[in-house]
Amino acid sequence: MRLPIGEHRAPGFWPLAIVFGLFVLFLYGPMITIFVLSFQGPEGGLTFPLRGVSLHWFQKLAEGLGTVDIGAAFRRSLMLGTVVMLFTVVLSVLAGLAFRKKLKGGNMVFFITVASLIMPSIIVSLGIGLQFRLLDAGIKDVLTAMDATGTLENYGTALGLLTSALGAHLTWTLPFGLLIMFAVFNRFNPAYEEAARDLGATPWQSFQHVVLPLIGPSVVGIGMFGFTLSWDEIARTSQAIGDVNTLPLELQGLTSTVTTPSIYALGTVTTIVSFAVMGIALGAAALLRRRSARKK
Repeated sequence: MRLPIGEHRAPGFWPLAIVFGLFVLFLYGPMITIFVLSFQGPEGGLTFPLRGVSLHWFQKLAEGLGTVDIGAAFRRSLMLGTVVMLFTVVLSVLAGLAFRKKLKGGNMVFFITVASLIMPSIIVSLGIGLQFRLLDAGIKDVLTAMDATGTLENYGTALGLLTSALGAHLTWTLPFGLLIMFAVFNRFNPAYEEAARDLGATPWQSFQHVVLPLIGPSVVGIGMFGFTLSWDEIARTSQAIGDVNTLPLELQGLTSTVTTPSIYALGTVTTIVSFAVMGIALGAAALLRRRSARKK
């Protein structure tokens, strides 16, 4: 934005602008560095100076990194992130609708849900892992008592991607979704619903045609939060995932064994996925706003 002729910036503008620029550089500098180093040539190393420019290390990544199946880990993380996103959106919206009325014990439920943000992530992961191991012991005792030898031999563990890992990730994503939904419904005008009811709309119709379009951008934002928070989660996954690994866990393990820019190429790919999800979410939110504006 241009200043009118004759006007000057305040004396403190440039010092603050420099501080802000340094902050942005500190925040995004490591990511930009990884991007640049991932496009090195075949002779490239893990540090500067850059040796050529090519897609060599992305090709190496596609071929696989030793014994690690990056493709399978990528698909697992993608599936888990998608399921976490769906659960976070549905449960957050339902909880937001429920908490619009005074609920007996509602405050306790809210504080219990948000408490998972305060507890250290690794403790949450250990607790969930221990809980499912106790569940395994209980199931094996029941199978033994029932003399179900064949089932007992084939039984592995209840720990898994869509059981314990899903629960661990929801302890991280749900509080954010709830806080956003509570804030949205706190400023939501119920007169819109009352007008729809007066015109003969059923509760479902008023939600579908009145409430949902108004809260749509926020719902899209919750979905974005749910996916991105799950996509790069390590601590809450480490003890609750069972015998498989998500992509962040594989990436953490590779940092101590892979000594080529392939690790940077993997970081670039995962970051691009995160940016793609954010772009889709922002586009969907903008589309919902335009449709809402046209209806008005």
